[in-house]
Amino acid sequence: MLHDIPVNDLRRASPAQEADLRAAVERVLGSGWYVLGPENEAFEAEFAASVGVAHCVGVGNGTDALQLALLAVGCRPGDEVVTAADAGGYTTTAALAAGLVPRPADVDPRSLLLTADTAAAQLTERTRAVVVTHLYGMLADVAPLRALCADAGVALVEDCAQAAGARGGEGAAGSLGDVATFSFFPTKNLGALGDGGAVVTGDPEVAERVRRLRQYGWTSKYTSTVPAGRNSRLDELQAAVLLARLPGLPGWNARRRAIVASYHEALGDGERRMVHGAAAGSPAYVGHLAVLVSPDRKADRRALAAAGIRTDVHYPVPDHRQPVLAEAARGLRLPVAERAAETVLTVPCFPEMTDEEVRRVSAALAAL
Repeated sequence: MLHDIPVNDLRRASPAQEADLRAAVERVLGSGWYVLGPENEAFEAEFAASVGVAHCVGVGNGTDALQLALLAVGCRPGDEVVTAADAGGYTTTAALAAGLVPRPADVDPRSLLLTADTAAAQLTERTRAVVVTHLYGMLADVAPLRALCADAGVALVEDCAQAAGARGGEGAAGSLGDVATFSFFPTKNLGALGDGGAVVTGDPEVAERVRRLRQYGWTSKYTSTVPAGRNSRLDELQAAVLLARLPGLPGWNARRRAIVASYHEALGDGERRMVHGAAAGSPAYVGHLAVLVSPDRKADRRALAAAGIRTDVHYPVPDHRQPVLAEAARGLRLPVAERAAETVLTVPCFPEMTDEEVRRVSAALAAL
């Protein structure tokens, strides 16, 4: 009997890396240093180099990274932040926690990514930042967004939670805006064994503000001078794990691209298509999630389930339809994001999938 194929399976990742992970954990245990120590410093240096920026600051998780980045570029309570409405609500959560006002924007109907035109439609005189999410592992077209933000005098923040290792003609995800954020949640392309995040930037002043914000707003021990500081630090165990895993990222991303390329070939480019299937051969795409657009999601989910293929939806509720924004976004229509919430469907994609599993999913997609 054929087994069900999960959307992701973290149990398969660790055995192949067991020796490296055990060595990393034992190194931390032997050091007796568990927070803001040598592992964190080493990871910050290596990760910054991999992104192509001067500074990396490890923090507790990706949502904290977004909040601290927004504060570090000068956002203050009451300021507005423009964000894609179809990216899971994470920027909205971070903005609200910082006392900011989220301004959800529509997205491109083909890529489902924020564009300069859709962002511009939500800019006001109170806007202080635009957050562009490299959704599903696909680099957005950042150059026009950067020009828009420069003209408007607002910061451009990259949300790279789903795009670690993506690289386009201008550089890597995380090197294209004023500041960028990463999540190292275990399912991410570069995942920890728990929560973790980072803020990266080429601006030393922004980096220093994040360092202070992540530790109570201290400028020296027990002396808080920066408002809105908190405890948000990447611990030594997670930093050591990430340091051990970082060299494997290019290979894992290549495998993800190959999987999505197989699905793209199976589906073609019609009404039912992989959202970023045409980019599966490009290093600008790292296949964090294999997402298709379905004209009949319920029927497709039933058919795939019958074939033993599990699915998920990323994401079923656009930001402006979230109850937390019910009043602020009343009457706002974002038709592309709304349609995406009704039609996107996630199928299995993780580096440890077997070739036979990829063939099974591809065949099931071709039969839809």
